[in-house]
Amino acid sequence: MRRSRTVLSVLAGLALALALALLSTGGSSAAPTKSQALFKKTLLADEKTTPAIKTLLSEGGGIVAPDITFADLTGDGRSDAVVLVDTGGVGGAVALYVFSTHGEAQDSDLRAVYRSQRLYRASTEIADATLIVRTPRFVEGDDVCCPAKVVQRVYAWSAGSETLRLRSSDEVTGPA
Repeated sequence: MRRSRTVLSVLAGLALALALALLSTGGSSAAPTKSQALFKKTLLADEKTTPAIKTLLSEGGGIVAPDITFADLTGDGRSDAVVLVDTGGVGGAVALYVFSTHGEAQDSDLRAVYRSQRLYRASTEIADATLIVRTPRFVEGDDVCCPAKVVQRVYAWSAGSETLRLRSSDEVTGPA
């Protein structure tokens, strides 16, 4: 009987240690991919990255999301990278960057040609060389999962300003 209590105590201690480890790592101990590491380093070095995003990335409160999208948004025949910074929690994606070598030699370092650094639960999609960004528009009574409305903004490349410019913005019915 005493031995079974000892075994149960040890197992309970191990379960508690595992739970604490999962909580402290956000439930995942997977190492970042090379792309995630590259874009994290680039964002931390970029003087135009806001202090809030730099703090999020450097102190472990957020990550470069693993689902980096590559598509030619600038029309130069080369892939650009659409990168989200995610909290890993209810805030979801809180910043968006588009990295490109547009106008530079093909082997140049990527640089941010578009940034939006004050988002909440953002999602992106690429369609016909445009970037679609969706963010929730909550009304009283909405659950975090299911906003009544979603703001959908469509961005297209502007050669004159060498960045993505807002083409349209619509409020559409959310997933509620």
